[in-house]
Order: sequence, then C-alpha cells, then structure tokens
Amino acid sequence: MISFNTDSLRPHERFDHWCEVRGKSLFGVTIELERERRPDFQGRFSAFNIGEATFAEMKASSYRVSRTRADIARVTSNSLYISHQIRGTGWLDVGRDRVHVMPNNGFGISHSDMTFIGTPEFSDGFHYRALKIPLSGDKDLSDNARDLAPAPLFKTDRLTTLISASFTALADAGPKPTDDGDAVRHLTQLALLVRGRVTSGMPESRAALRFGFYHATRDLIRRNLHRPDLSPAMVADALTISVRQLHLLFEPTGTSFARTVMTLRLEKAKQLLTADAGQPVSGIAFACGFDSLATFYRAFRQAFGMTPGDLRFGPQPAE
Repeated sequence: MISFNTDSLRPHERFDHWCEVRGKSLFGVTIELERERRPDFQGRFSAFNIGEATFAEMKASSYRVSRTRADIARVTSNSLYISHQIRGTGWLDVGRDRVHVMPNNGFGISHSDMTFIGTPEFSDGFHYRALKIPLSGDKDLSDNARDLAPAPLFKTDRLTTLISASFTALADAGPKPTDDGDAVRHLTQLALLVRGRVTSGMPESRAALRFGFYHATRDLIRRNLHRPDLSPAMVADALTISVRQLHLLFEPTGTSFARTVMTLRLEKAKQLLTADAGQPVSGIAFACGFDSLATFYRAFRQAFGMTPGDLRFGPQPAE
C-alpha cells in the first residue's frame, strides 16, 4: 500500500512534491496551480492493489489537471479508469468541443490514454477515488475500451447504480491478501456495458449484472435498515427486478436476504452501542429496524453471545 501527504513538507515544497509524485510518476498528468496559491496547497493520497488493478484515493486543494499527448507518450498504461468524484465539481474538456460537467458524487469511465483537461468549479478542494484496471492481458477488452474518452455517467441510469454500489463495496473492503480478480472483471464489464461497448446478452455481461445487482441490493438494505417494513418486494421494486431474481442473487453466498438484513442490523446496532454510550438501547434497536425490543435482545445475544448491556459495560454480576 502506498500512502503519503504533504503535511510534513515545507509550504513552498508541497505543490512541487505533489506534482512529481502524484502527477508525473503515478498518473502521468500535468497539474497546474497559480503560484500565489501554492504555499497553501495540501494533499493526501493512498493506493493499494485489488487483484491486478490499483485503487487510489486522494483529497487535495483544487487545481487544474490535464493529460496531454506528451503525458501519454511518457506514461502509457492501456488501462480502464472508473472514477468517483466524491466532492469537487468541475468541467471536463475532452476535445472536439465536448465539455462535460463532473458533479459531486459523480462516476466516470475512460481509457487511460485519452487526452482531457479538468478544471474545478470552486477552489475549496476535492475528494476523488479511482480504480485503474490494466487491459493489456485481454485483447478484446483492450479493443473495446481503447478510445473511450472521459465521460460522466448518468445518475438516472440503472447501470450507474450497479457500478456505484459495486465500486464502493470493493473500495471500502480495502486491500486484501486474496485476489479479487473476479470482482474487477465484473466491474470492467459493467463499465463497458454502460458505455455501450459490449452487449447485455454476453455471458460475461450477465455475470457482471448479477454481481452489480447483488451489491446494489446490499447498498439498498444498508440505507433502509431503519425501516421495520424492509422487504424483498421493496428492494426488488427499487431495482426494477422480480422478487425471484432478488432471491437468486443471494443463492451463491449461502446467506438469504432475510439473514443478510438481520446481520447488517446487528452489526449496525453493535457499532452504535460502542460509539454512543448515552443513546438508549431501545432507541438503537428501533433505529436499526427492530420492531420489538425482545426480538433485538434475543437476536443480539444469539449473534454475539452477550447482551447489549454486556457490550457497553461488561458482564453484570449475577444477583
């Protein structure tokens, strides 16, 4: 895992260091910032491998970034980029009079060896994540992605929902000793699918869609844990799939929809119990979607071998 920041550097060295390490060496881009703003520059960067791909995350002061033909000649990578602009809206000029708006929480897909100019709308910094997926080992994927100019995805597109949920799940899992090649391949296929470079009828696309719907389902569950009426029908309707299709997504995992909901509710409750000792146990139980305090206590003890009070204050002596 790679990690660095500019905190330990002297103010006049920070921007130059960021340009050299983040810009030229790692991404092959050109970074520009007005000279009078450079002493105030701050940046944090981390990266780790997911299979053969590289996940990178950065938070930094705003600046103008471009990938020029000279940059591409110097650092050629033949990779697919899936990016997530968490914060920091801006304009993306990809040439031929094509300028896109990259919004907050927007996703984008592009080939690494395409030129672009990115200009921030504001000067209050940005937060950005990207997955860089090498394509050199697969001629078909490489040919399909070769000329993909950077472009944001439409938030209303169902495939964008699948990519967002899958990307976030993979990124939040962090570095692992095991190879996550299947997950990366599914994300690659979803990205090419949403950009119209492959068809949904391909076996690889069907597998990628199942992968995406599974993670979108888990994302919907997490965001609706507080609802006691959370049900397969509700989630299936939100994803515009049938209830049967929803249940089939969970079959390979060996864990049902209902068991997944219960596990996530208990994990959330455990987190809240340790994070906020002042919040009543009943409030936590209801906030996690339990409609009965007795059900919550029973499920909690069965899952963790202790009561919520034991977790907070330690086992109580028998009377």
